[in-house]
Amino acid sequence: MRMSQAAPPKGIIALMGSGELAGTMVEVHKELISGLAGRSRAVFVDTPAGFQLNVDEISRRAVEFFRLHVQHPMEIVSFKSGDAMTPLQAEEAYEALREADFVLIGPGSPTYAVRNWQGTPIPEILSRRIEAGGRLVAASAAALTVGRFCLPVYEIYKVGEPLHWLEGLDVLGRFGLGLVVIPHWNNAEGGTHDTRFCYMGESRFRELESMLPEDVRIVGLDEHTACLLDFEREEAVVKGIGRVTLRNREAETVFVSGDRFPLDVLRRGKIGARRRAPPPEAPSPGPAIEKAGESFWDGVHALEAAFHSGMKNQMTRESTNALLDLDRLIWQAQQNLESPEFISQAREILRELIVAFGLKIESSPKDRAVCLAPLVEELLQLRQSYRESRCWQEADAIRERLERVNVLVEDTSGGSRWSLLP
Repeated sequence: MRMSQAAPPKGIIALMGSGELAGTMVEVHKELISGLAGRSRAVFVDTPAGFQLNVDEISRRAVEFFRLHVQHPMEIVSFKSGDAMTPLQAEEAYEALREADFVLIGPGSPTYAVRNWQGTPIPEILSRRIEAGGRLVAASAAALTVGRFCLPVYEIYKVGEPLHWLEGLDVLGRFGLGLVVIPHWNNAEGGTHDTRFCYMGESRFRELESMLPEDVRIVGLDEHTACLLDFEREEAVVKGIGRVTLRNREAETVFVSGDRFPLDVLRRGKIGARRRAPPPEAPSPGPAIEKAGESFWDGVHALEAAFHSGMKNQMTRESTNALLDLDRLIWQAQQNLESPEFISQAREILRELIVAFGLKIESSPKDRAVCLAPLVEELLQLRQSYRESRCWQEADAIRERLERVNVLVEDTSGGSRWSLLP
């Protein structure tokens, strides 16, 4: 008796470097949902941020973002903590995922998500939904969870743990993709220090890369960039404003927005070709981005540089304008549903600049007399040397010129004194 073979998968996994709730990814979400036949049920899973006090706010924001910008209803599948949920609550979450056609998972801690999903039916449910034609959007923190290994970002970057990898959910491995996914590939939030490669920086990331098995490839996702893995067409498509990097032991291939390539390139294709030129007619970044090709963080860092330039060059107006523009940029980004984490970090930068501005004012001279004192004292010493040399004409000339700018000089038995005239 001949055994029937399983049907090939029909769904799509969308890996996003960031911006899942920003204007840059609106059209990607719309395209993914429009490809679903009939009425499609979209859900947002809150697990990666389940430990955060604002987790419900993040979930509500995702629902509102889809309602306003994607124009599609979205439900919340809450699975904040496997340990804290009752068996009934867990089963309700599993059933909601089984019925979902479009699943969005985003910000938070990747290791927290992996810890809460391992040992549950969730990885299997997500894989089966993709096989049946569903869409999984794994963005930012969630993108780190779906590969063979998961990068413990917070533990290394914030806590200072030794460099290491954790076992990932390996949802991609089910589809023959032995990959590690690294979002925030081109991150520049560090300003003066390297935060590329998901906050690791080049030196640490090279060491992390050397720890991976040789058959594991890395997919690096720039911010506000998506790589759509279409299993029905057996191809990958790059969307957004950045690049996707396929890398293995420093050899890499770079794909730009609009590129299409077979999924076999991710599985076993040759790595080494590099694309540099952006495609013609690159898509507009959308309302969350001030200029085409310029991300929210580009704007923040440009205004931060303008502030420091004004302070260095004693141009108070330039620094003040930079503060006001930064405040406006943050407010506008919040209205456009930029990442709450990014908004919080940008506000922290704004507060730091305000403090620096205040300290500068505090250390500045308080009045004209304090400002003029070093110059006037030097001129009076020069005048005294002229007097001692009986060069009366030159001494009187210095006194007259000071009086022209309202500096009154009086000669006393104790020496010359000066004061400012009203």
